[in-house]
Amino acid sequence: MSCSNYKTCLKCSLVAIFMLFFQFGFSQYNFQKAGEWMKNNLNELGGRGVLVIVKDGKIVYNLSENNLSPRQRIALKLIARRNHKDENQAVRDMSFTSPGPIASCSKWLSAALVMTFVDDGKLRLEDTVGQFLPILSKYNKGRITIADCLSHLTGIDGGNGKKSRSLITDNQNMDQVMEKIALLPIEGKPGTVFHYSNIGLEIAAAVVEKISGKDFKELFKERIAIPCDMENTNFGTEKIPLAAGGIISTPQDYIHFLQMILQNGTYDGEKVLSKESVIKMQQDYTKDARKSHSPDASGTFDYGLGEWIFEKGKVRANVVSSPGLFGSFPWVNNQRKYAGFLFVFNINRQGREEEYKELQNIIDQQITN
Repeated sequence: MSCSNYKTCLKCSLVAIFMLFFQFGFSQYNFQKAGEWMKNNLNELGGRGVLVIVKDGKIVYNLSENNLSPRQRIALKLIARRNHKDENQAVRDMSFTSPGPIASCSKWLSAALVMTFVDDGKLRLEDTVGQFLPILSKYNKGRITIADCLSHLTGIDGGNGKKSRSLITDNQNMDQVMEKIALLPIEGKPGTVFHYSNIGLEIAAAVVEKISGKDFKELFKERIAIPCDMENTNFGTEKIPLAAGGIISTPQDYIHFLQMILQNGTYDGEKVLSKESVIKMQQDYTKDARKSHSPDASGTFDYGLGEWIFEKGKVRANVVSSPGLFGSFPWVNNQRKYAGFLFVFNINRQGREEEYKELQNIIDQQITN
């Protein structure tokens, strides 16, 4: 056998071995029902979607489905035109590496960033925001704690999501944002009223900016995106990062973050968060709070730090999630030791709670079997 033929055979053998391992990773579980669910619900999900499941440190399922209806194409192009975006890009097929806005899925990421400062000993969950942001003390909001900020328990009436978003993005810098938040009405004592909004996480973002002297965007890149290998995840071009809902990400990137959470703060051998911080994020902070404002799809769920408690446990939640306004749905199942991410763009919010539950149940069964 000639040298060139030998090298060719060797290459083919290596490829064959790689494919066997690759196939083995994907064939341990039968995800047929998950695929059927995606096809059957694709129209309700917005006509496109990517579903990724990770377990035991590797991706065990990755499915992309695309079938936009004419009406959905028209709607997406109108939205793109209104926001001065490329219309053709707005209707392209979704894949594992497609970037898109993830809305409130951002809360999980931003809360994790704040918790890195807790791990560093530069911040405590019990610390009050007034010591870092005097403007909030001036208007009787200085006793809000960092934990209150991450669990929507600030006691500040921030209105609905649209109102609190514009309050943040319609300014030139974070100091101006804090001045506007300082003037908002108070609806209850911090820690006693749950009001789901952009306010608390933005206050927390301002605090870590003061502590570090760096922009929240830069901090996110350094402390979360780079160590979790999230090359295409960022806060976009907004002047002021919307900590609670402004991140653009991909299924590939976000599943890396979920893998880090599932592995108690470690990604690819590198510590991003301590196990203690991951557990604290997954504990219930709102069970005794009065619910002032909560998304329709949240049902009766309580809240941790940057994430919803979907199923309670003894030390921490069994299942946690942070769904986004446009339908994307990440979750971590600590009991069955897997994580999943449904990546979609859908402005119709009806029936989401039932869809999330149904998908979870299907994956739970297929992971178990």
